[in-house]
Amino acid sequence: MPLKRIRLELARGHELPNGSAKHGYDFAAPLDDDGHLSVEEWRTTRERCRVKRFWGAEPAELGHLVHRRGGSHGATWVFDYNQATTTDDEAGFKFDKHQFVPGEYVSITEHDGIQRAFRVVSVLDLD
Repeated sequence: MPLKRIRLELARGHELPNGSAKHGYDFAAPLDDDGHLSVEEWRTTRERCRVKRFWGAEPAELGHLVHRRGGSHGATWVFDYNQATTTDDEAGFKFDKHQFVPGEYVSITEHDGIQRAFRVVSVLDLD
C-alpha cells in the first residue's frame, strides 16, 4: 500500500469565516482503499510518515505522524514535533474512524488546546 500525501486546510470557523489555505497540514500516511489510516502499514513506514504544519506567517513546524496507546478508542493518532516531550503533540479527533478523502472534514486539537476543523483538500500518491 503506497504512502499518501494528505493536505488539510483550515475549515471555516470563528477565527476565519471563510477558512484558510494558508493554515493547515501536509502529511504522509498509509491509507487503505477506503481512505482510513492503516496502523499495520504505519508500523513499517513510521519514519516516512512526516508532517509539516503551516500557519500563515509563522515558521513551519516539522514532525511525525505517531500512533499512541490510550485515548477514547484505545489509541490516538497525533502529530509529534518533538519526541522528547508530549506537550507539543496535536491529537487528531477520531482519526482512526475518519476517511481521508477530498471534501471530508477532520478535527485536530492543536498546541493551544483548541480543537479546529480542517478540510481534506487533496490525497496524492507519495511513492
